[in-house]
Amino acid sequence: MKVSIVGASGYSGLELIKLLQNHPHFKVQSLLTSSKAGRNVSEEYPHLMHIQHQFEEIHPEKIAEECDVVFLATPSGVSSELAPQLMKLGLKVIDLSGDLRLKNSDFYKKWYKKKPAPEAILKEAVYGLSEWNKERIQKANIIANPGCYPTATLLGLAPLIKNGYCDGSDIIVDAKSGVSGAGRSASLATSYSEVNENFKIYKVHEHQHIPEIEQQLEEWTAGIEPIEFSTHLVPMTRGIMATIYIKPKNPVTTKELHELYTSSYEEKHFVRVQPINQYPCTKQVYGSNYCDIGVGYNERTNKITIVSVIDNLMKGAAGQAVQNANLLFGLEETEGLMGVPLYP
Repeated sequence: MKVSIVGASGYSGLELIKLLQNHPHFKVQSLLTSSKAGRNVSEEYPHLMHIQHQFEEIHPEKIAEECDVVFLATPSGVSSELAPQLMKLGLKVIDLSGDLRLKNSDFYKKWYKKKPAPEAILKEAVYGLSEWNKERIQKANIIANPGCYPTATLLGLAPLIKNGYCDGSDIIVDAKSGVSGAGRSASLATSYSEVNENFKIYKVHEHQHIPEIEQQLEEWTAGIEPIEFSTHLVPMTRGIMATIYIKPKNPVTTKELHELYTSSYEEKHFVRVQPINQYPCTKQVYGSNYCDIGVGYNERTNKITIVSVIDNLMKGAAGQAVQNANLLFGLEETEGLMGVPLYP
């Protein structure tokens, strides 16, 4: 299948190039960007010297003539306008931005402060949380790839919420991300002297991923209360850690929780459950499509602690997008994604 990547010059777009270059069933046909059109890929990115492509302008009709599927690795506010054009031309679309994730367009306007996509597109878009929405993804024409924080958080909570261990009240998510999560565009907030040897909270009570997480939790079980969700910037390039605290309906044991998570994910290739009393670190998933999870129960506080880690550019973006493309075209879910995490 021939592929176009729109927004190919950003971090997620570059990660898609890397993955698709090594994929046995997808061929990168065109790399599109509004900011660097006409330049050779290797001029901007020397690590891609072996790739003979030029960045091109975005022309939907040309994309439709050449390709089978389009990845939109664009900033928010772009896909909402571009996706409907591509859909009308008969293309399958995988959107890595936040434009198609929220079914309620008023929520999108409130949290993203941009014009929402047409209602028909929002209704048709399938939420691409691969492990828990596989059947719908396989039948989709357009996929809303989940955000990085929601991926780590929802994979961490799913076994508890879907199996009725918790009622969805008083959920606290304490999340941290590497700097690449902010994208490649230069800003004071992510400059070296601001980030180095520093650790800071940001978007307190207003992060745009909050309604995305709550929307999926509500789909799993009605009556979910608003979550407490905090995000922090860590002086590292890649990685997300979501530490989640939730009260069970009834007291449980760590052994029982471990059995629940192990059975929930035993046939899901990219989620690895840690042994009892072990918790993951971001380094162990670096450069991979894995989500590693550790879980335990605190008898003293009657709270469950879940620690979920991903690489934000892989499982949190490009890796999950390729995983969804595999499902979309009836391929093995793991095709092109079984690389071992980078270490050290």
